[in-house]
Amino acid sequence: MELLILGLVICFIILATVRFKMHPIFSLTVAAITTGFLLGLSPKEIMLTIGDGFGKTLSSIALVIAFGTVIGIYLEKTGSTKVLANYVLKLVGLKRSPLAMNLAGYIISIPVFCDSGFIILSSLNKAMSKKTGIPVLVFAISLATGLYAAHVFVPPTPGPLAAAAILEADLGMVLIFGLLVSIPVSLTGYFWARFIGKSLRQELIENKVQTIVKGDEEEDYGIKPIQAFLPLLAPIVLIAMKSIANYPSNPLGQGYAFKIFDFLGNPIIALLVGVLFAFLLGRKVSSKKKESWVGEAFKQAGAIVLITGAGGAFGAILRTIDIASFVQLESSSGIGGLLIAFTIAMVLKTAQGSSTVAIITTSAIIAPLLETFGLTVIIDKAFAVLAIGAGAMTVSHINDSYFWVVSQFSDMNVKTALKGHTLGTFFQGVVGLLMILVLYQIF
Repeated sequence: MELLILGLVICFIILATVRFKMHPIFSLTVAAITTGFLLGLSPKEIMLTIGDGFGKTLSSIALVIAFGTVIGIYLEKTGSTKVLANYVLKLVGLKRSPLAMNLAGYIISIPVFCDSGFIILSSLNKAMSKKTGIPVLVFAISLATGLYAAHVFVPPTPGPLAAAAILEADLGMVLIFGLLVSIPVSLTGYFWARFIGKSLRQELIENKVQTIVKGDEEEDYGIKPIQAFLPLLAPIVLIAMKSIANYPSNPLGQGYAFKIFDFLGNPIIALLVGVLFAFLLGRKVSSKKKESWVGEAFKQAGAIVLITGAGGAFGAILRTIDIASFVQLESSSGIGGLLIAFTIAMVLKTAQGSSTVAIITTSAIIAPLLETFGLTVIIDKAFAVLAIGAGAMTVSHINDSYFWVVSQFSDMNVKTALKGHTLGTFFQGVVGLLMILVLYQIF
């Protein structure tokens, strides 16, 4: 009966989101309340459980999401994303410019939403195509898949942040292994773009949507590459150093170095340091404009925070179900658990389109099963987060807003976008899963 209830609730979330266009905050909250009643919980128990789940999840993640969003907005509005892209292009070389766009997209997508990143950088695709003679769709698919790789694996992107909070995984471990997994995944998109891009045709249609790519990001604020990299790299290095410092073998000892990195590597402090570097990017910007940027960032962060909290509340209700007793897997079946996490996220992603919603919902479902799967060690929880991320990128198609951003800004019709972009995300998801399983066996 419990599994039947769980299946019905998942179907409800998908239908509510896809068919009735209900916002995920409402669908997850309604699902949590309905599940509680179906499981026989009293109204008081339901509300206490939802409140505890919501609060516990956001206590560790809300400020991190807010600060990460501010960094992304500043990189976008000051034109730092194009500075980063041009620097990578110069570093890699014109002959390998599709690879440069892939790597630039990968780097930029760590703090910036992949939709925004593609919109900002899409004009470079056409410029590079004219210079090199390489079909523009090679650049478009290469950039799109590079942006997509970091989006589901590397904090401070909201999806991995939320999953780490719900599964109580170490953010530093998620970051370190997320980088190891996402780089091959990004390169998979590049090789796919080189393979399929030359056989695709761009549509000669008027792309009216491109008129929205105007405004602050086109102004020149004199940003240098090192300035553009610092808001992004500083938090990543600090969070990674905290995980290294806290490793059981104590590589940094227990002295001042340990205490400094243990403090600065706290995700809230690390992202705040990134914000301070981001503020330096806007030193030539008016106070009024910077105030509007921060306000825009907090609007974006607010929706993500609420969805994450709703996912945590749903997860808290699900923890009242003894799902483990119905899953016939031994405690050593970690690989089986990772495959199940991947599959659930893949189904949710394919059905309703949003990678972030797929990640948060799957994390809530998987959280009570970690012990059953034998995924209780800190490093194993990180792999569970990444397996969910791999599933949540498989696949991007017509119900995903990113699919339409890529297709419209690249003048692709639906058939071409499905063949180029959607198939590319499928291969990326599979490669991501294989990488996770290999790393799980090694570590």
